Amino acid sequence: MQSMYFTEEHQLFRESLRDFLKKEVVPHIDKWEASGTIETFIWKKFGEMGYFGLATPETYDGLGLDLFYTVIFLEELQKVNSGGFAAAMWAHAYLAMTHLNKNANDAQKKAYLIPSVNGEKIGCLGVTEPFGGSDVAGMRTTAVREGDSYIINGSKTFITNGVYGDYCILAAKTAPSAGNKGISIFIVDLDKEGVSANKLNKLGWRASDTAELAFDNVRIPASSLMGEEGKGFTFIMEAFALERLVMGVNAHARAEWALDYAQQYMSERETFGKSINQYQALRHKFVDLHADMDLCKQYNYGVVYKMGKGEYVVREATISKLKSTEMADKVAYDCLQFLGGYGYIEDYPMARMFRDSRLGPIGGGTSEILKEIIAKIVIDKKEYRMPKE
Repeated sequence: MQSMYFTEEHQLFRESLRDFLKKEVVPHIDKWEASGTIETFIWKKFGEMGYFGLATPETYDGLGLDLFYTVIFLEELQKVNSGGFAAAMWAHAYLAMTHLNKNANDAQKKAYLIPSVNGEKIGCLGVTEPFGGSDVAGMRTTAVREGDSYIINGSKTFITNGVYGDYCILAAKTAPSAGNKGISIFIVDLDKEGVSANKLNKLGWRASDTAELAFDNVRIPASSLMGEEGKGFTFIMEAFALERLVMGVNAHARAEWALDYAQQYMSERETFGKSINQYQALRHKFVDLHADMDLCKQYNYGVVYKMGKGEYVVREATISKLKSTEMADKVAYDCLQFLGGYGYIEDYPMARMFRDSRLGPIGGGTSEILKEIIAKIVIDKKEYRMPKE
């Protein structure tokens, strides 16, 4: 089935990326998980290998490759079994850099996109606020024009790379009374006077830094505005489909990894003179999980294919995240059970996988929010169209 989507070049890329991660990342994961800090050298190495520029045009130092290279990048990152490390990498490349690629002007791209491709600058996306998660139109952060500057006030939360990052793609209200038509997007350097970051203590994703960001009269040049005033909501909605699909692909990949690990363990673990993969209750449970994983995987590949052809896949990407993350959560829960007491021990990988997977149905839009979005499309016949350039 995979040959429908993956060429020999794709497979060679997967093998080289896998080797790179095994050599350069895996030996450091436990240290980064314990410290909650990813050392800066790895960003430069990712940049040197071109991994941050898969979806960026060659004009800006990228590789300009099709979306299935991104799928491989995401899938292999999940196999190092650190949701936090993976999130730091993909939040930079597919949250912050997506906006730079699509909406930045040439000067902004030279100042931020090229260094981001090369791993010299780390980006984050600042949309979610303490008083409203998926309610983007209800955000309270403001940007007030003052001569050749904007003055930013407000706060953002759950921002991956917000503590150790270099810049934030920030959503703020330039016309607070205009609802979602009053939102604009800015590039804000995180070392600006008035910006402060509080590192959040999370259940999982321990290797990544997740911040609550505060902006207290932060003055930024007017040239920091991306596109035009009032275009922010459109930019954010356009990017949400990719973000949800990224999280769907991440989910099927970590579920597949967990099942592979559990299968190996079950073949070696013996009770009453036989390996536990010979007990029907466990075999059939495993098969159910495997089938659910493969359904999500094949569905996700189909959605990636449609997105790569230019289709606006809001419904499909939302379904991808909803069903894949809930599936992965169940797989993590049951694979931990397959390990018995060892599943509960941090020295075994399922404990971390279990903690990391739990964020899937929460981050990037909770399952409850996603169901309401799908309900509006399917039941209320609401139409989402590709935003006009």
